Order: sequence, then structure tokens, then C-alpha cells
Amino acid sequence: MPIRRLPPETVNRIAAGEVVERPASAVKELVENALDAGATRVEIQADGGGLTRILVADDGAGLAPDELPLAVERHATSKLSPDAAGDYDLLRIATLGFRGEALPSIGSVARLSIASRARGAADAHAIFVEGGAVGAVSPAAFPSPHGARVEVRDLFYATPARLKFMKSERSEAMAIAEEIKRQAMAHEAVSFALDLDGRRTLRLPAETKGDDGRLARLAAIMGREFSDNALLIDHDREGVRLSGFAGLPTYNRGNAGHQYLFVNGRPVRDRLLQGALRAAYADFLARDRHPLAALYIELDPAYVDVNVHPAKAEVRFRDPGLVRGLIVGGLRHALASAGHRASTTVSSAALGGFRPGMPPPQPSAAGFSAWRQGGWNPAGLAAAVQSIPGLTEVSARSEPQWEAPQWEAPQGVGEPASAAVFDPVDYPLGAARAQVHETYIVAQTRDGVVIVDQHAAHERLVYERMKAEMADGGVTRQGLLLPEVVELDPAEAERVCARGAELASLGLVLEAFGPGAVLVRETPALLGETDVAGLVRDIADDLAENGQALALKERLEEVCSTMACHGSVRAGRRLSAPEMNALLRQMEATPHSGQCNHGRPTYVELKLADIERLFGRR
Repeated sequence: MPIRRLPPETVNRIAAGEVVERPASAVKELVENALDAGATRVEIQADGGGLTRILVADDGAGLAPDELPLAVERHATSKLSPDAAGDYDLLRIATLGFRGEALPSIGSVARLSIASRARGAADAHAIFVEGGAVGAVSPAAFPSPHGARVEVRDLFYATPARLKFMKSERSEAMAIAEEIKRQAMAHEAVSFALDLDGRRTLRLPAETKGDDGRLARLAAIMGREFSDNALLIDHDREGVRLSGFAGLPTYNRGNAGHQYLFVNGRPVRDRLLQGALRAAYADFLARDRHPLAALYIELDPAYVDVNVHPAKAEVRFRDPGLVRGLIVGGLRHALASAGHRASTTVSSAALGGFRPGMPPPQPSAAGFSAWRQGGWNPAGLAAAVQSIPGLTEVSARSEPQWEAPQWEAPQGVGEPASAAVFDPVDYPLGAARAQVHETYIVAQTRDGVVIVDQHAAHERLVYERMKAEMADGGVTRQGLLLPEVVELDPAEAERVCARGAELASLGLVLEAFGPGAVLVRETPALLGETDVAGLVRDIADDLAENGQALALKERLEEVCSTMACHGSVRAGRRLSAPEMNALLRQMEATPHSGQCNHGRPTYVELKLADIERLFGRR
């Protein structure tokens, strides 16, 4: 068949398949145009999941009449300027859009109208595009002093085959809402309004620039609980700045849907973020739990490539190792600074378990018998309760005696009477008052009550001590009697061997063995007898996906976690008052003690004001 030159309308429809995959893609492009125009207010309306109608209105700079025909012409844009030699630098993209494809692509598959008034202009004008056919510029009514109103009707009417691949109207509407939330999280100083099928869906007023305004915007989108349990991230390294907020480990989700990454104000999806978050939270969360985070990266545009895909949802960093290290280091620093802090949702759930006004629980058989024999007799009830088998016996699950370290009171205790006496309730976790069910320590603070799971808390303390000892002394290695050859893909083998020094520091010694294999000579002693081939293949997969050997680290940490679990004080073990207080003081001095090794909380704090509300005192 002869080679033919395709007409412009067909070229635009082909391009629309990449740029406008679904209604949410069209909304994204239109909103980014508004933001690039300097808008401080963006209003979006969508009907029928965006397939029937989309309207995006803004108060940006607007378009002059002679710019309207160029706006719907392919590869025409105001966002790239030539240098002195007439060249266009695609390595320094400082705007959200730059390709000049969105409007002509939308106009080729839908009915597109653009009405605009340029800043300072007296009149407004409009242009209409239907299925790629461009109409003439004409005067138009425009209520705002300046800005643009872009309306898209009957999306994909010119390419009916594409309609067969659309999801339900509800699904498409949800995708639009998610896209607007991402754009709003990236630009807290801009107000956003979203209406879906005439219903008010989202109203986000403009916030002040900075950490406070950003956190307020994130709380409006991700929930108020996120702001109560978020850790501030703010780090710089070699010209790259990382900022944003990440949730406490105990505030987690069952999927990674609440992890957001923004690069120079652009919402992006990048596997780098998921790998970095997984590495930073590896000590605190089980593999099936995921943290919440919104991270913002700012760097010189020359060091990031946004021209990877027409949808501009992916980026490539010139030095991905630097960015990954900055994310992991910044998150770990924030988690360490959180100390023993646990999420507020734990105490909220505990308070929610109380139901004021419900009838009291029925008395036990022993208590009921004592009441029947002579009315309410505390002594008789006490005797009946004491007679319950096993109540006064030491639990059969008790472990060998745990030697609690001696703790010293702060300066001022034990000094002459003239000195101020320190009250233990002023400690962050308070003073131990009781142990209930041989499992939970009840402590009193100055303004509330703390309930500690003794096993989970001590498990974290032992785990942190083991990690510190392993870091100081290195990972002990054991040599294999017969070195094992592991067959890999040549590229995988090369990646694994390139990280040989890092793996050796973790106890795994290997070397290249031909073009597609590695020879393993030593393994970490902690792992005992292990599936060497499976371990190496997991490491190869991690290096390909995340750029880090997470599999080996996680296996070592899993062994340490298991050893800490078996070596810690168990539930059912009675503790003396000094032991309970020593445990509380160790928790206060140990980072990450607010959660166990699996992301579960080690303590719950109930404020006195909340308790008083339960009893109607407030």
C-alpha cells in the first residue's frame, strides 16, 4: 500500500487518544491551562461523568481575540519561548502545560467552545470547534473582568469506538473528583469548586501559601484526622527540596491510594515514591499496610524531564538516587522526631466504643448470688469474687522474670524539702497506677489517662535495641559449605552485582558467575537456613522496581521482630509498680515506641476532657 499523508483532523484524533484518555484527562488539561494563566479561582462543572458536558471557568489572564484561533491549533502554545538563537529549551519546563496538544485534541473529538476576555480588555470573544472544524471568532458575553470559560460537550462523539471503553458515569465522575483533589493539593493558594450533575461536590477556599495553608488544604481533602496525625517534612539536599506531610505509622490504610507526589507543582505518579515510602516505613508497618503522605519536591527544571508522555503524569529525574535518598531520609528523620507519639485515631476509636446511656452489664453469677443472699453486700461480693478459680493465681502464660532496668527520678526528687518535688504524672506517659488483666498498664497523666499494651510496648523496645546492636556490630555472616549458583536474567544479575558492597554490609556476599548468574558465598547468620535463590530473586525484583534491596533488609528486620516478640514481656505477666514505671520511662526515651513492629499502637491516651464528656460533666 502507498504511504499517505494523514489529514490534520485524523492526526488530532489519533493524538487525542494519548492526551484525552477519559473525561478526567480533559478536565486535567483544562485546569492546568487555567493555573498556567495565573488563575486564583477555578470552577469546574461536569455532567454525565464528563461525557455529556464539562465546563472549566477561571479568572486568569484570558485570551485576546487573535489568540483564540492559535489556541485550538496543534502545537501552538504560549508556554515556550525561544532563546536568542531561536531554539526552544525543552529541558527547563516551568509550566504545567507546554505541548500545545490539549485544546486541538479535545476539539477534534468533541464540541468545544472557548469564551475569554483578556486582562484589561473591554470586550470578550469566543471560538467554537466541532469535530475538528474550527469556526470564526465572534463577540461573546462574559461576566468576569478577565479569564476564560471552556465548555466541552459530547466528548468522544466524533470517535464513537472510544465511548465503548468508558466506565460508568459514576466511575468517570469519581475520576474527575480525584483529579481536582490532586490539583488542589498542589496549589493551596487557588480556590477550587466542583459540581457534578448539578450537585455541589467540592468547595475548597484559597489558603495561605506555606506549611499551615498546605496542611489546611490537605485536611480538607484527606480528612481532619490526617492533620492531627501528620508529621512535617522539610529537607534540602544538593539543590533539591522536599516538603510536605506524612502520617504516623499507626495512622495507616490497607492500600496505597493516599500517597501523593508533586514535582514543581505538578501531580505525578511515580514508582519511586512507593518504593521510598515502603523503605522508610519498613520498621513500622506490615507489608499489607500503607502510610498516608503528601510530598512536594522542588528542584531546578533542568534536572527533571516532564516530557515523557503526552499526559505529563510521569517524570524522570536526572539523579533518581538523590531524590529517593532525600525522601527516605526525610521521612525517617520525621518519624524519629515523633518519638513515642501515636495517632489520635486510636483514642477516638476507644472513646467511640463507649455508649453513654446504655444499660449497665449484667452482674456475674457470683456477684448475683451474693446480692440475692443479703442485698448489696460489698464484703460478700468480694468474697464471692475471690472464690472464682484462677483469679488470684499467677497466669499460666507468664514468661521468665523480666529484669526491668532501674530508672532514676529527674533532678529535684530526693533533694532537700525546699526543692520542688517532681510529680511523676508530669511525665509524657504519666505514672503507672494499675495493671489490668495482666496485660495493660493504666497510667495517670496530668490531663488524662494512658493505657499501655505491655507486650507490644516492650516488643518495640527490644526490637530497637537489637537494631542498634546490629548496626554497631554489623550483620554476622555465615559461609555456605557449598556456594550456591543462582540463575538470573543478565540485566538482573548485573543490577544485583552492582550492589555487591551494599549487600555485603547486610551479610550477603555474592559475585558474578557468568553473564546470567551470581555465586552466593555467605548469607546473614540471623536468617539461618534460608532459600538463597528465592532471596536473591526477590532482591533482583526490588532493585528493578524500587532501586533498593528491600527484600534482604525486610527479612533481617522480620527476624529481629520475631526475636523481639519472643524475648519481650508477655501478656499475662504481672508487673510490679517499679517495672511498670520503668517500661513507661523507656518508651518515652525510645523513638518509634508509639507503635509495635507491625504498625499497631502500643498505647492509647484518653484526655480528661473527653472522659468528662462521656459522663455528662461537660
